[in-house]
Amino acid sequence: MHATQKLARFGAALSATELAPEVAHHAQRAVIDWFASLYPGLGTPAVAVLTNTLAEELDHGPSRIVGGRMATTRAAALLQGTAAHAAEVDDSFRDAMYHPGAATIAAALAVSHSMRASGPAFLKAVVAGYEISTRIGVVMGRPHYKYWHNTGTMGSFGAAAAAASLLQLNEVAYANALAMAATFTAGLQQAFRLESMAKPLHAGRAAEAGVLAAQLAGGGMLSSFDVLEGESGLGQAMSTGPDWSTIDSTLGQDFHITRLTFKNHIGCGHTFAAIDGALALQRQHGFTHADIERVHLGVYQPTLDIAPHVNPQTADQARFSLHYMVATALVHGSVRLSAFDPDRLNDPATRSLMQRMEKALDPDVDAAFPGRRGARVAITLRNGTQLQHLQPDRKGDPELPLTDDDLEGKLMELAGPVIGEKASRELLARIWQLHKSTELP
Repeated sequence: MHATQKLARFGAALSATELAPEVAHHAQRAVIDWFASLYPGLGTPAVAVLTNTLAEELDHGPSRIVGGRMATTRAAALLQGTAAHAAEVDDSFRDAMYHPGAATIAAALAVSHSMRASGPAFLKAVVAGYEISTRIGVVMGRPHYKYWHNTGTMGSFGAAAAAASLLQLNEVAYANALAMAATFTAGLQQAFRLESMAKPLHAGRAAEAGVLAAQLAGGGMLSSFDVLEGESGLGQAMSTGPDWSTIDSTLGQDFHITRLTFKNHIGCGHTFAAIDGALALQRQHGFTHADIERVHLGVYQPTLDIAPHVNPQTADQARFSLHYMVATALVHGSVRLSAFDPDRLNDPATRSLMQRMEKALDPDVDAAFPGRRGARVAITLRNGTQLQHLQPDRKGDPELPLTDDDLEGKLMELAGPVIGEKASRELLARIWQLHKSTELP
């Protein structure tokens, strides 16, 4: 069997089985985090432009977007997949170097609304999308991540699997959906190395592409089942010819959705270990930002590549600035949405500390990537004291997980200003009942 067929066999079978309580619970946690990410993203410029551009596909159709506005299924997936990635607070699966929730849940929700699916069916679709797409991402490995934005590429598979599950495609059609999704994969990292609004569109397009792939397969469209491992397939074209033979070896046994990372700060996740390490030193030794003479950050290579800005001029650049993220945490105690307000971007204390900061590749930290996302922080105080701390993981990683209460607090913090406290609590209640409810959020 080809890799697409192995994955399809799992996905089609999952649709007919009941999720284990632990797996369903973790899927609900992922949905909570997705909504927490979605609401602040709805107000971003990228989503505003996209909404205006999609005017012909809104206010009619079988799906709806948050707020009750009707939409075509693909437009709903595109819009909400974009919004869920736009504020840089969405989940990730470390080993696949990938934010699976943005596209997968956007596609699952859009198709579920169009079909009036049940809560349990929606959750199974989410799980299928996570399990299948993350495994493809793991196989593609670090060589793929050198140039490609995995949230755009692997997201197409997550969305396709979720949609195929809800459409109840048989194994053959399911495999065709995954195979077609492979030809739709896109998203270059270069698209967000300079000032750009393109990054969240990668997630939105992945959601839309996955839905389309599943719809086409359901209508009888055929594709090449060997598109992942073939001599001109995804593995050769976008990685270094990886081994696909064991891609299904742990499917149904080790559920990746139970080992997600949920963000505890706002911004690029590659900066988070350095933030956590710097704050740990500050808590342990009681110094303030004014006491700091010098900060040295030892990080893994993607941190240098993806968070390179040393003098960010905009909120988007600041989210991808290791200097800014760590400095603002040391000055203000945390990195929340307010860190990217115009007045905070030019905060004199933060800017001063950034000038006393340097970064470099740490070979040991880099060798642990992608399985561990660490940083080595060294701080020299003005009185000559030298402090060092190795932060091997980030708060929110499986080793330092956010609790259910933490995730609820995240949704209240990020959704509350948009829809209000009462509506946010009602949303949480609906999500926690999805495993036995016919009402979708």
